[in-house]
Amino acid sequence: MQNFPGVGVSPGRIIGTIRQMPKPISEPPAGEQLAGDTSAEEATAALKAAAGAVHDELKARAETASGDGKAVLEATALMAKDTMLIKGAAKLIARGTSAQRAIWEAGASVSEMLHNLGGYMAERATDVLDVRARIVAELRGVPAPGIPSSSTPFILVAEDLAPADTATLDPEKVLALVTAGGGPQSHTAIIARSLGLPAVVAAAGVDELPDGTEVYVDGAAGSITVNPDGVQRAAAEAWATNASLLAVFDGNGSTSDGHLVPLLANVGGGKDAVAAARLDAQGVGLFRTEFCFLERDTEPTVEEQAAAYKSVFDAFPGKKVVLRTLDAGADKPLPFLTDATEPNPALGVRGYRTDFTTPGVLERQLQAIALAEKDSDADVWVMAPMISTAEEAAHFASMCAAAGITNPGVMVEVPSAALTAESILREVGFASLGTNDLTQYAMAADRQLGPLANLNTPWQPAVLRLVGLTVEGSRAEGHNKPVGVCGEAAADPALAVVLTGLGVSTLSMTARSLAAVAAVLKTVTLAEAQQLAKLALSAPSATEARAWVREKLPVLDELGL
Repeated sequence: MQNFPGVGVSPGRIIGTIRQMPKPISEPPAGEQLAGDTSAEEATAALKAAAGAVHDELKARAETASGDGKAVLEATALMAKDTMLIKGAAKLIARGTSAQRAIWEAGASVSEMLHNLGGYMAERATDVLDVRARIVAELRGVPAPGIPSSSTPFILVAEDLAPADTATLDPEKVLALVTAGGGPQSHTAIIARSLGLPAVVAAAGVDELPDGTEVYVDGAAGSITVNPDGVQRAAAEAWATNASLLAVFDGNGSTSDGHLVPLLANVGGGKDAVAAARLDAQGVGLFRTEFCFLERDTEPTVEEQAAAYKSVFDAFPGKKVVLRTLDAGADKPLPFLTDATEPNPALGVRGYRTDFTTPGVLERQLQAIALAEKDSDADVWVMAPMISTAEEAAHFASMCAAAGITNPGVMVEVPSAALTAESILREVGFASLGTNDLTQYAMAADRQLGPLANLNTPWQPAVLRLVGLTVEGSRAEGHNKPVGVCGEAAADPALAVVLTGLGVSTLSMTARSLAAVAAVLKTVTLAEAQQLAKLALSAPSATEARAWVREKLPVLDELGL
């Protein structure tokens, strides 16, 4: 048996035949010039028409998507009309370069610039290359790159997937997802979790397997095996049985001895919220409010925002809904708010910090939240992203008070916020740990990069210590302010046990993960969770922390988690 080790990002044990993503659009010949009967004006017009068609197609797909998928598609659609990209290509056309070669070279230049900026902007480099290929395909009149069509379900394999592809995976046809590149917090990983697809990333060499190869994918262990044996076939059959058991959450997150751990959902809008409510989520732990700002050249009105927020509130009457205020900047640039020329956007003006440079937008958002809350029965909590100091927390709390919002909080994703949690939590009522960014910043490891996948995991003892310090800060001076986790870490059932043992009060995740996390939590007491947390903190590495904890939780293997 041939085995391909990778990083497991979404559990499941699946046997199926693979289909490889089509090979990329071929590069137009270097030096290719305009055809003799085509003027520069005509070629530029054709290029703009092709870019517009790509934009419209991606936007149309975004309208049928939701949550993470919708945001990814909208951001990619914006890139198809990027001024720098189109103007760069038009200049080359004016010098006699063909439209296809011009957009190819302009895309390469923009992508390299974004890659060199690092952090979140490096993530957008992939979007540019995806859009470039789609525009060339449109100019050639051939199908754009995308998920292969098939009359039967298959395991999708690729070197990596463009955000626009991962956003539109059909879980009825795609049994599992495997990539040779990517990292545990890449778009591919996040979308796979939201769709409930077993997935493995950073499995080097798997993209060389021929179509039709039968493989066994273990999304928890992070392995792909060619020509599975009887043991693996039995494991896949057991998973199919357990998958139905893990599809139902009874709406009560707790340990076996009755310690309550409310399990909440991460959502991006009303459609997501309704779906999460159907799956019995106990509320919303992360409402990503920036989705109603994307794909716009101007700020939405207070009334438009209020309507979007109320659609989520209405799905959870009487239940907790935690909104994250606008997390613009870095990978979510907005023309009316952010500066695309920042040298290092991941460490720049993003999240709460946009109020430094563009005051008024956050104030109006808080007014909209208060307006929506007035006509709602939801228990509304509001937190700001990228808070780094107690002074910032106090300022945000004062802004909430001015708007009539009574429960302000902060996102803890900058290490300084975890280290000074006691001071910060004197100013606000709660904190929520964004473990994706907290891990990235703590480990100085871009979360999109496959080579850094082993660094970029919340199992890192350093990250777990930051979680513990945040909880300790919340309990100082007799206070016991809630500290939740809304990053991807909460969706890992084993890590959910550790987080509970560290004192985290709520866990928020993609709604499809609720049942699995609840099932595992119910097998341990609070004291056992605390012992497992100590065990993870004592480990010398993330790999050993994960292995040691999983060894003490045999239910994970029984359930295929």
